[in-house]
Amino acid sequence: MTSQALVRVSPESALEAIPVIECGPQFPLETLKAHGGRIHALLDAATKHVPASALRQLDGVSRRWLKKWDNAHYSEIDEIAAIIGRPGAVFFSINYEWGCTCLVAPSPDGRTARLVRVLDWKTPGLGRNVVAAKVAGGSGSYVTLTWPGYTGVLTAVAPGRFSAALNQAPMRRSIGNFYLDWAANRRRVWNMPHQMPAHLLRDVFEKAPGYSAARARLIEQPISTPAIFSLAGIAPSETCVIERTETEVKVHDGPNVAANHWQAAGWQGHARGYDSGGRACQMHAVVPEFDASLPWLKYPVLNPTTRIVMIADASQGRLLAQGFEAMKPATEVLEWAA
Repeated sequence: MTSQALVRVSPESALEAIPVIECGPQFPLETLKAHGGRIHALLDAATKHVPASALRQLDGVSRRWLKKWDNAHYSEIDEIAAIIGRPGAVFFSINYEWGCTCLVAPSPDGRTARLVRVLDWKTPGLGRNVVAAKVAGGSGSYVTLTWPGYTGVLTAVAPGRFSAALNQAPMRRSIGNFYLDWAANRRRVWNMPHQMPAHLLRDVFEKAPGYSAARARLIEQPISTPAIFSLAGIAPSETCVIERTETEVKVHDGPNVAANHWQAAGWQGHARGYDSGGRACQMHAVVPEFDASLPWLKYPVLNPTTRIVMIADASQGRLLAQGFEAMKPATEVLEWAA
């Protein structure tokens, strides 16, 4: 069901609104049933130059990895792939190739904590086809910016609890050559029995009653691939960036910025996305205001792969979001309040 209560969108009639969908815990299936056309549009754009045989091979490898480690979402992903009914549907659920920039900091009046999030991904259409799923979780509701059928959580806010986002971590240096390191890291994932970072973040939004519990779980739970989590709670002091390898962690408490390079001393890797250092530097200067004009959104934080921009305040139960394509707005501004 699409929710209309307490949702405001900008009056730019040439752009479509971001749908807000009331869901239960099985939100990937519910968003797929409500807006299945959007995932087909995404897969059309993402796979138009990829042979169907290659997509089937990617699906096969993805299935074997999920089944090998008894992934908790395997049955859900399998059902979603059957509904979508085309090559690439399984790989879509575990794809993990993007760059992002985040800020966690007190609100301008110093009363609450806020998260500013810019998600970048090479696949066109992700900004145009984003949906907002309002999920009835076990520890309270949350709103995740997602796509129909996607089983992870990358960006979300839980009113009265916390807001959080996931960034792709730098690629581990194994050999020294970027492409050989990429292959070595993929091989490493095959041998990892832990859950994906996006599935961990989903689990945290489902179960964590507040900031402290979310922070502890993001620190302690092993994951299949390195990741960077940005977390903002209710009080202005409740902000942190958590840098993770599969089993190691470095926590940066207080106001901070996350891009796609490590802050932790001694941790090395290939930075991801457009000018990770430049994006981080620019984001440090952002004032986390709910200004729908997004006056701070400029290059390199805004770049050709930017797909979603979000500002969230869990204490106020408030979210502002907009989809982007080709460095221009692709949706109306969504202003949602609990």
